[in-house]
Amino acid sequence: MTEALIHHAAENSGDAAAEAQPQPASSAAQASAHAPGAGVEAAVHAIADRSRHAARRMAMANRAWKDRALRAVGAALRENTQAVLTANAQDVAAGKANGTSAALLDRLTLNEARIAGLVAALENLAGLPDPVGNVVRGQTLPNGLRLRQVNVPMGVVAAIYEARPNVTVDIAGLALKSGNAVILRGGSAAEATNQVLVRILREALESVGLPADAVQTVDQYGRAGANVLMKARGRVDVLIPRGGRELIQAVVTNSAVPVIETGEGNVHIFIDESADENMAVEILLNAKTQRPSVCNTVETLLVHSGSKVLPAVAGALSAAGVRLHADDRIRAALPAGIEAQPATDEDWATEYMDLDLAVGMVDSMDEAIQHIRTWSTGHTEAILTNSLANAERFIAEVDSAAVIVNASTRFTDGGELGLGAEVGISTQKLHARGPMGLTELTTTKWIVQGEGQVRG
Repeated sequence: MTEALIHHAAENSGDAAAEAQPQPASSAAQASAHAPGAGVEAAVHAIADRSRHAARRMAMANRAWKDRALRAVGAALRENTQAVLTANAQDVAAGKANGTSAALLDRLTLNEARIAGLVAALENLAGLPDPVGNVVRGQTLPNGLRLRQVNVPMGVVAAIYEARPNVTVDIAGLALKSGNAVILRGGSAAEATNQVLVRILREALESVGLPADAVQTVDQYGRAGANVLMKARGRVDVLIPRGGRELIQAVVTNSAVPVIETGEGNVHIFIDESADENMAVEILLNAKTQRPSVCNTVETLLVHSGSKVLPAVAGALSAAGVRLHADDRIRAALPAGIEAQPATDEDWATEYMDLDLAVGMVDSMDEAIQHIRTWSTGHTEAILTNSLANAERFIAEVDSAAVIVNASTRFTDGGELGLGAEVGISTQKLHARGPMGLTELTTTKWIVQGEGQVRG
């Protein structure tokens, strides 16, 4: 992948608006000093080789050792909260000066509560079973061979992401618990924050006797470093992109390293004719307004023409500041005083990540499911219903990574689903799908034990 292509992808992806902005002077000087002709490839390959060496040591670490590391990282984050916040304030100020959108600024921003949440997630990870060594299946064959298929670490996991400093801690924590080493490319928008976070992570690992090189970054090499990372097949075992659609597709299309695709969240909620009004209001408010900038926020609401809940739901959403983009039938059915602009195909296709919501009316579940099939990105879809038959049919016929009945779409999250944290939410179907936790960062190994058997 050429540097021009990754630059183009960064400029055109939702999250990468910040990534395309000029880098701070120190970073720009580093990038200039490490232009492709000046050894970026050799430098990134050296990082990957150190990661592979660290990964071999991490694969041998038992659960107690890895859990000590996670708790050490949590303690270090608590002790260094002010340093993290100071660095983050620099990144946020730069983002505002560069015209970064409110949604992206929300993702970029850390505060004491969010850092406390990261610490809690690390503690939760430490309390989860170690996936390494878990027996997936096993048997003894008639010839006496004893077989086991067990989970083992991936090895070197790389992540390319944008304006999400929380991801630095989440991915590192999950990688460490699952016995992997990780290489991070967090982007220029969060460069100051990530520099502090990576330092904290590395020092915490050393404090418990694990290799600091289990956590490394290529941020200092800019986009050229990201390009080399994508081509480091044989040195990097798996690459996980997180960010805007253009960046993700650029990585998927051009990476020589195997990629686990995380996708955008064009998330739908369907209200059928039997849904309870109070439940619908509460769920829609939570799914749209709790944190609009994240991928499990609802972006399209489909309402059955026989439902009576539209006035209450639309009124509550409008009062909460949600801007409605509605089809003609919805607009005609809205109570007086509630405004909505006409919805277009662009609205049905858009992941707003803001206080905007596309709203359409359907006459049947068939129509709702067809709309979802047409416009969904395969992330999360939900139905609100009092009909068991409708719920079961929706579960069976909707093909997304998560399907939810009578609950907020905001629950499609590794922490909420008991995974401790998540690397991302995979919308592909190979290896991993949905929130990716510890097990999804492992592969399997077959162990065959015999007593001299030979194949006839």
